[in-house]
Amino acid sequence: MTRIISWNVNGIRAAVRNGFLTWLETAQPDILCIQETRVAPGELDHTLLEPPGYRTFWQPAIRKGYSGVAAFVKKEPLSLAASDIDEFDAEGRIQILDYTNFTLVNAYFPNSQPERGRIDYKLAYCNAILKLCNKLRRAGKNVILSGDYNIAHTEIDLARPKENENNPGYLPEERAAMTTFLDAGYLDTFRHFTKEPGHYTWWSYRGRARDKNIGWRLDYHCVNREFVPRVKASKILSDVMGSDHCPVEIIIK
Repeated sequence: MTRIISWNVNGIRAAVRNGFLTWLETAQPDILCIQETRVAPGELDHTLLEPPGYRTFWQPAIRKGYSGVAAFVKKEPLSLAASDIDEFDAEGRIQILDYTNFTLVNAYFPNSQPERGRIDYKLAYCNAILKLCNKLRRAGKNVILSGDYNIAHTEIDLARPKENENNPGYLPEERAAMTTFLDAGYLDTFRHFTKEPGHYTWWSYRGRARDKNIGWRLDYHCVNREFVPRVKASKILSDVMGSDHCPVEIIIK
């Protein structure tokens, strides 16, 4: 079995202060994808660059203290790449790890911003991700798309859908983009196993939202449908603290 965990850490240095390395030592995923690292690897010491048992790979944004993704792996991938799309690689938003049985895409989808300030950028990213995943499938690869999608896809994916219909992350255009992705032959693995509402991966820091479970499900592992029989579990690790997001886990046979 292969355990893959994805987590938006909301700044890796802050996450370390909140116990990230202790959690990693205990959790021991085979692969950990993190988003919103907000750091360049040259700013880190060996405790993060070389944690026991792991190799790490970092894809930072050009802009200091912004965005960025990274992967912690026990087994080194056959190859590692960014997207080769300048507008997204400049913000450190895509990391592609190729293994024998699957290709893992570590993705940090943009926030569309209030007043749809970055909706065009967000939709361009969604389209680029779909093209990337389709290209991998045409090459005979199974695809796992892991990360913070910054989209609550359906009404049951956030606690207060009516109040948020015009808010970033639940805009009709974003939800439609995710529907287009799933309709192209991909599966939301959490929903494959869990149909009921009330399960979220992000909570505002305001108003004790996490204590009250007033949240949004923004973090996903999606796979191509041909790969579904290999997916044995998909879970939200809501008891893990240290960020405004919690980790999500997928187990692959």
